Amino acid sequence: MTETYRSYRLAARPTGAPTADDFDIVSKPIPTPRDGQAVLRTLYLSLDPYMRGRMDDAKSYAPPVEIGGLMVGATVSEVVATESDAVAVGDVVLGYGGWAEYSVEDAANLRVLNPDEVPMTTALGVLGMPGFTAYAGLLAIGRPQEGETVAVAAATGPVGSAVGQIAKLKGAKAIGIAGGEEKVALLKEFGFDEALDHRGDDLRGALKAAAPDGIDVYFENVGGPVWESVLPRLNLYARVPVCGLVANYNGTAEFAPAGSMEKVMRMSLTKSLTIRGFIQSEFVEAMHDDFLRDMTAWVKSGDVKYQEEVIDGFDNVLDAFNAMLEGKNFGKTVVKIGE
Repeated sequence: MTETYRSYRLAARPTGAPTADDFDIVSKPIPTPRDGQAVLRTLYLSLDPYMRGRMDDAKSYAPPVEIGGLMVGATVSEVVATESDAVAVGDVVLGYGGWAEYSVEDAANLRVLNPDEVPMTTALGVLGMPGFTAYAGLLAIGRPQEGETVAVAAATGPVGSAVGQIAKLKGAKAIGIAGGEEKVALLKEFGFDEALDHRGDDLRGALKAAAPDGIDVYFENVGGPVWESVLPRLNLYARVPVCGLVANYNGTAEFAPAGSMEKVMRMSLTKSLTIRGFIQSEFVEAMHDDFLRDMTAWVKSGDVKYQEEVIDGFDNVLDAFNAMLEGKNFGKTVVKIGE
């Protein structure tokens, strides 16, 4: 192969929202596969909040992207060359090609998709990492019981929308929290029992009215003022799976007021709360097969609905990423890279 492809390489650690100056767009020759590898042409790129953390050099659950390194990300791609029996040329696969038009990956790590069964983009959202994050975090940590109340922030996103719908399937009441009238309307389409706007004047009062008997499970995606409003409504023995804190990923949002940690610790004691951070990968071995079976059936039956926002074009990746972090997206953000 003599053609070239483009990729986003991290040029600097962003301060606040990433800008074009924080990346170099580099052209390189399309590689040839070595034994056990496959060369992939990217069709769709997943954009997810965790990527902002990988741009920083702070210690975390995963190493940061090195300066000059390829920006990471899950991809749906077409196999264009292979030196492995695990995949064939023409297969559509789920991989981890990153912010690039082409990638080369170990074929054993790829998952062959069947676009005739469900749309291929679902492998990046409801049937991918976001959907599994919702499934594992809610069922393994939240453990909703029939008749309980489950609340989730960023509830129109790919994780939050799945959390609410799975909670409903388990017989719980689902309260979704989102920003703006359009997203509140979308929550109703997803079947949430209550849809609250965190941009309203009185989220605490709205939560009290929506959950008069308190909240048993709060799936945390946001942090900040939303968490401050939810905390007083948590019931005895409430469970809080902590998936993300997107309110401060760019380091610019106001966090909870001083002394809030003491309040959290006091309520954790007096209400016997379980607050458990998690990364979805820790549940893969035990739960991923069950997730694919259950979620595929729910999506095909219509029991779980999903929303995708597909942005067209490699050149629009950064703008789409920042719009997602600002909460301007509706559902799962995916960038269409190739036909």
